Amino acid sequence: MHCLTQTHWTATKRLLRYLKKTIFHGINIKETSSPTLTCFLDVDWASSLDDRKSTSAYVLFLGHTPISWSSKKQRAIARSSTEAEYRALATVVAESMWLLSLFQEMKFTLPRPPLLLCDNLSATQLSFNPVQHSRMKHIQIDIHFVQDLVEKFFLNVQHVHTNDQVTDLLTKPLSRQRTD
Repeated sequence: MHCLTQTHWTATKRLLRYLKKTIFHGINIKETSSPTLTCFLDVDWASSLDDRKSTSAYVLFLGHTPISWSSKKQRAIARSSTEAEYRALATVVAESMWLLSLFQEMKFTLPRPPLLLCDNLSATQLSFNPVQHSRMKHIQIDIHFVQDLVEKFFLNVQHVHTNDQVTDLLTKPLSRQRTD
């Protein structure tokens, strides 16, 4: 970034204020009677002005503690927000399955399948709907991957309202009200 603007300076000051305010915060891992694996995922569709690739993010919680998270630009350009969200969903499913195999190796069992929360209603419905739409043929592998695990009850995909979406922080700039 060689051409910094007032917007960059304002964002930097906001970040520094946040860090100063939260300097003594830590990660508290509290024991729960029934630990669950919950994942929030979100996508900022076509957010990159340079190449129109989407930014996807997720946070995986064990109980109330974040244990895995990511925020990065998708490799392919998505033709719709549903496609971008579903590609992110497939990535999160793979991460969840890896964590489940790790838990299994450690002899740690969860009381119920992981819960994946997505704020894109079409992508959520696509995980349950075995009917393939012609507009989604190019992402069929991701669709079948997720649907197969949902059908076998290895995971559960549900819709979450945008206001309850914790991963917005990792995909787009938020207003001060949303971050305070």
